[in-house]
Amino acid sequence: MELNGHPVGTGELASLALYGYGHFTTMLVDDLRVRGIDLHMERLSRDCRALFGTGLDLSRVRELARRSARAHPSPSVVRVTVFDPHMDLGRPSARQLPHILVTTRPAPGAAPPPVRLGTRRFARDTPRVKSTGLFGAVHQRRAAQLEGHDDALFTGVDGRVSEGPTWNIGFLDGGGIVWPQAPCLPGVTTQLVERVAGELGVPVSTRPVAAAASTRTAGAFVTNATTGVRPVAAIDGVHLPQSALVRKLAAAYSALPGEPL
Repeated sequence: MELNGHPVGTGELASLALYGYGHFTTMLVDDLRVRGIDLHMERLSRDCRALFGTGLDLSRVRELARRSARAHPSPSVVRVTVFDPHMDLGRPSARQLPHILVTTRPAPGAAPPPVRLGTRRFARDTPRVKSTGLFGAVHQRRAAQLEGHDDALFTGVDGRVSEGPTWNIGFLDGGGIVWPQAPCLPGVTTQLVERVAGELGVPVSTRPVAAAASTRTAGAFVTNATTGVRPVAAIDGVHLPQSALVRKLAAAYSALPGEPL
């Protein structure tokens, strides 16, 4: 764990721990290469302006991420978090100077099994920002697991599906992909899957998906930079078909070459 390229002290993490005001992106780094690296950098730049009203030195971000990745076995999961250690809770509107925190952990081994989801009525604050404020999302994940599911699938007060705690979801309908039309994070992996789908000739659309209708689709999958494309086994205890198209999308995504970090 390094802050601006130096070992970080507990005092420097106090504002992040106490206030949770910041944003991040998580990348799977393999041999110093990352799928969708430009999309990750665009996210950091966009969210930095949204939360701090200033730009971010993306060349510096990549330098620090490379430094951390080199120090750990490949592949690894590198998370870049942007926050201000000197933030004043009483005056968050004061000019802030975002700092770059880089943390690294081992990449998961074998692909995880299909995931069982339980719907939960919940919406993240400022859903288009990948914020560090994870309390609500983690709380919903915990609640879903206590009910016997693997993870939570968020739905709005209108009953429409949106996203999960750390992933996007896609459904299959008529041989194509349907992304839920609801406020959610524009995921990097989701955008890469759209590119793959285009190359495979798979139609992609966006429309409202009611939670009640999600169990009647031809299949579903979740997308995340760490695990890629993961099939959905069930929603609210109703088993979904395990589609060959999901396996095809997962293989095509895995075959995408990474770009230099």
